[in-house]
Amino acid sequence: MRAAIIERPGSVTVGERPDPTPAADGVVLRVGACGICGTDLHIADGEFPPSPYPLVPGHEFAGEVVAVGPQAPGGLREGDRVAVDPSLFCGYCEYCRAGRGNLCANWGAIGDTVDGAFAEYVAAPAVNCHRLPEHVGDREAALIEPLSCAVHGVRRIGVHTGERFLLLGAGTMGLLLQQLLQQGGAQVTVVDRNTERLKLAKALGAAATAADTADLGDERFDAAADATGAPAAIEAAFWALRRGGRLLVFGVAPDDARVSLSPFRMYNDEITVVGSMAVLHSYGAALDLLAAGRVRTDELLTHALPLAEFPGALDLMRSGAGVKVQVLPTASA
Repeated sequence: MRAAIIERPGSVTVGERPDPTPAADGVVLRVGACGICGTDLHIADGEFPPSPYPLVPGHEFAGEVVAVGPQAPGGLREGDRVAVDPSLFCGYCEYCRAGRGNLCANWGAIGDTVDGAFAEYVAAPAVNCHRLPEHVGDREAALIEPLSCAVHGVRRIGVHTGERFLLLGAGTMGLLLQQLLQQGGAQVTVVDRNTERLKLAKALGAAATAADTADLGDERFDAAADATGAPAAIEAAFWALRRGGRLLVFGVAPDDARVSLSPFRMYNDEITVVGSMAVLHSYGAALDLLAAGRVRTDELLTHALPLAEFPGALDLMRSGAGVKVQVLPTASA
C-alpha cells in the first residue's frame, strides 16, 4: 500500500509499506480521511519523544472496515463505516487501573507510536472503532478525535455560565474549544495573529477577538486556555487571569520548552493550572455532539489533499493557511 512515512526527524516521504492485517481482536480500515494535527508536525520534527522512526503518522481518521479479525468484539463487519479512537492504553498499569488511561505508563496511540492513517489502509483494535451515522461523512468524522480532546480539556478546566474566558489560538483545536466553552455559557475572547482565523472565531460566536494579548489592555479573565503550545502564549494567559483564575495548558509544546510563572501569584491569588492530555472517555461524547450538529465543522474543513501531496500538506499546516488540513488517502481509488 501507499503511505506517508517519516523516516527520521526532518525526512518525510510517500512510499510503499506492507498492507496491514487485522489482529485477532482487530480490524483493518480503508482510510477515507485523516487530519493533520500539530502533534504530527512535532513528530516530523523529532519533538514528540514517544514516537519511533520510521513511522506512518496519522491519528485523526475515519474509514471503512475491509477486514475483521476472528475474535474482534462489537459485531463489526466489512463495509461498516467507523471513526477510531487512536488511544492504546495497556489496561494494567496503576494509571489505567485508576481510570486515567491517557496517563498510561505504557502509553501508545495509532499514528503516534505505531503506524497510523496517512496510508491507504490502517489496522486498529475493534474496541476503538465507533460506528458512524450515515449522515456523517469521512471528513467530518475525522474531526471526532480532535473534538474528543477538546471535550476532555473542557472537562478538566470546567466552564461556568457567564464567566469570561480567554482562548489563545484559533486553529482547529482552539475553534473546537471555543464552541464547547460557549455551549457551557462562557463569553470567549479569542486571540490569534491570523486575521482570517479571527474572523472565523467571530463568526462562531466569540465575544471579542484580538491579534495579541497586549491589545486587551488591563482586561482580566476568570479562566484561560492556551491552544498554541507556545511558552510566551502560556505566560500571557497566566498573567491575564483574575485572582482565583484557572489556566488550561492544552496546546502541545516541545518537550524541552519551559515557561516562567510566578509561584507567589499561584499561592496568593489561588491560581489553578491544569493540563489536558489527549482523549479520556470522551470519544463517544464527541461523536454524539458532532452527529447532533452541535459543533460546526464545515468552516473548519478548509483543505483536502491526496496522499501523494502529504509533504506539501505538512507545509500547508505550518503556514497557517486555512484551518484543518486533511489527507484523503483513497479518494482516487
